[in-house]
Amino acid sequence: MAVRALWIISHEKGDNASVRFTRRFATVEHRAKGLAGSSYVAVPEDASVLQLLLTEMGLSDSDKSYVALRDDCLHRQRSPALELHVDGPGKGILWPVLAISHGPLTLVCLSLVDAPAEPRPPLASLLSVSQGLTLLAGLQTFLLGSGGKPDNEVLASRLAALPSVLLQVCPLGTPLDVPLSGPPATSAVPTPAGNQKQPAWKTGLHRGRAAVNVALKETVRSMQYGDRSRQDLWDVYGTVTCKCDVEGILPNVTMTLTLPPNGSPLQDILVHPCVSSLDSCILSASSVDHCDGSAFSGPYKFPFSPPLEPFRLCSYTSQVPVPPILGSYQLREEENQLRVSVNLKLHESVKNSFEYCEAHLPFFNRDQMGVVDVKVSSGQTDVSKEKNLLPENFNPKSTSYGIRLELLRFPLG
Repeated sequence: MAVRALWIISHEKGDNASVRFTRRFATVEHRAKGLAGSSYVAVPEDASVLQLLLTEMGLSDSDKSYVALRDDCLHRQRSPALELHVDGPGKGILWPVLAISHGPLTLVCLSLVDAPAEPRPPLASLLSVSQGLTLLAGLQTFLLGSGGKPDNEVLASRLAALPSVLLQVCPLGTPLDVPLSGPPATSAVPTPAGNQKQPAWKTGLHRGRAAVNVALKETVRSMQYGDRSRQDLWDVYGTVTCKCDVEGILPNVTMTLTLPPNGSPLQDILVHPCVSSLDSCILSASSVDHCDGSAFSGPYKFPFSPPLEPFRLCSYTSQVPVPPILGSYQLREEENQLRVSVNLKLHESVKNSFEYCEAHLPFFNRDQMGVVDVKVSSGQTDVSKEKNLLPENFNPKSTSYGIRLELLRFPLG
C-alpha cells in the first residue's frame, strides 16, 4: 500500500490559502498509471489541487453557498475520502483523496488504489486508506504538537524537517511508521547538514561508532571423475556483502580486495549502484575472452557510498587452474538401498583460512531420502528440506586431510 502524493495546506478565515509542503512519489505514480490503464488520471499542479480541495471542502467562494458539483443530492459525500474532479486534457476523478483539518493546517494525501477502478471498491476494503489516515494523523501531531497551534517559528522549523521525517516514516511513498510527537524533528530524526541532499533510497542517517562488516562467500561447482580419460569440470564464483555503519549523508568508503600470491584474476565483475567509480580494466575483464598473463590481477578498489542496510557490493567469477576442493565418492547398492562413501579435502595450493566451509551433495533423479545414517570424521551434516540434497558443514582448519563421510544410506527410487 502506498501514497501517490502528499500536501500540507495552510488556511484560516481571512487569510489566503497556500500549499506549505508538497511531496509526490514518482515510483508510486508509475504503479498507479499501470494499474489504472486507460482510466488513469494524472495528479495536476499544486495550484489546481489547492483550488479543487478548497472547493470540495467548502473553504472557497464564500459568496457561493451552493456548488452543484459538491452540493447536489446525487453527490454522495464519503468523508474523509474526497473526490477531486479534474478538468483539462487528463480530466477525470481523483479518488480517494484523504484530508484532515485541525487548527491552521489541512493535511491531504492521495492513496494508491490497488484494485480496478470500476466498480469502485468499498473504503473499508482498502488498506491504503487506513494507512493514509494514520500517516496524516501522525504528521498532524508532529507538526502541531499537543497544543494544536504552535507559533510560526516552531511550525516553520518542523515543516523544514519534514523531508527527513518522510524518509523515515514513508520512504518512497510507503507508510511504515508515524513520526514522534513532542519536540521538533531535529532532535528525533537526524537532518542533512549543509546543501547536500539526502538520496531517497537512504531512509535515515547513522549516528554513533563507525563499523564496516564484510563477508566474502565463494562457491565452487565441480564434477570430478577420477579418470584421466575424462576431464574434470569446475567453476568458481563469489559475492562480497557489506554492512556499513558510517556517519554522514553520503560517506565515502573504499573497499580493497587483494588476491593471494597464487590467486587467479577476478572476471565478470558486477557492482552495486552505490559504487561511484571503477577502473575500466576491472569492468572489462570477462570470462568469455581468452585469459592470458596480462590480465589485471588487482588490487581491486571499490569506492562507494553505502546504504544503511546490508547489501551485495559486488559479484565475480574466477577461472582457477585446479579445483579448490577435491572430492571422490563410492556408490554401492545394498538390499534396495544405496551406500555412499565420500572423501573431501582442500587442494594443497589453497590456503586454509576459511571461517566455514559447506559442501552440497545433490542426488538428482531420485526419490526423497528416507532413513539417513551418516558418520563423519569432522563437522556435521543434515538432509535438506527437499530431501534430495545433503549439505555438509565442516571446519577445514580442524584437519589437514579434509573430511570423510561413511555409511550414507537411503532407499532406492
